[in-house]
Amino acid sequence: MSLHPFPYQLYLVISEADCIGKNFLTVAEEAILGGVDIIQLREKNDSTELFLQKAQKLMEITEKYGIPLIINDHIEVAEKVNSAGIHVGNSDTAPTFLRQLPSVQNKIIGYSIEHLAQLENEQTMVSDYLGISPVFKTHTKTDTITEWGLEGVAKIRQLTEKPLVAIGSIHLGNAKEVINAGADSLAVVSAICGAANPQKAAYELKNEILK
Repeated sequence: MSLHPFPYQLYLVISEADCIGKNFLTVAEEAILGGVDIIQLREKNDSTELFLQKAQKLMEITEKYGIPLIINDHIEVAEKVNSAGIHVGNSDTAPTFLRQLPSVQNKIIGYSIEHLAQLENEQTMVSDYLGISPVFKTHTKTDTITEWGLEGVAKIRQLTEKPLVAIGSIHLGNAKEVINAGADSLAVVSAICGAANPQKAAYELKNEILK
């Protein structure tokens, strides 16, 4: 069972680069105003110092609105900003290891899966939610193996009670299909970060989920 409930239906994964010239902090705040429930900061190529600076600034915004901040695979940054959680993938720090760290063990831990067999492993057991990545192929994440599709989401839903966060080329046109397939939450990057009006984009996506 999950250590944390997961009532976060619209999940923004953000990086400075994905905001394509816009201030990522402004995008994050507009997205929250539009209906984003949780935000993950993913800065794979930043130094620890730069990642931490960005996380501290973003934390000011997320705390202002009571929105959980998740840090992508960086224990030190997660510790220093006291984020709500940390998200890891297959080649990142193992959730079982994170559960042994006093500073992280009680945080939300998300884990991305790429194979059905992973539903049986210990990493899944100790995680609070599973990232289904990618549902559809995406240019923002090219290091994954499986393209799950709607059928894959439905299959995973049959096999686990863990909250499922679907990510990968999700947009207004397919959002409801992914929810109907069994996802508890939709994680988006380009659909909000690349939008001319991030607040409107978030609002429309949230309304589609709630329909």
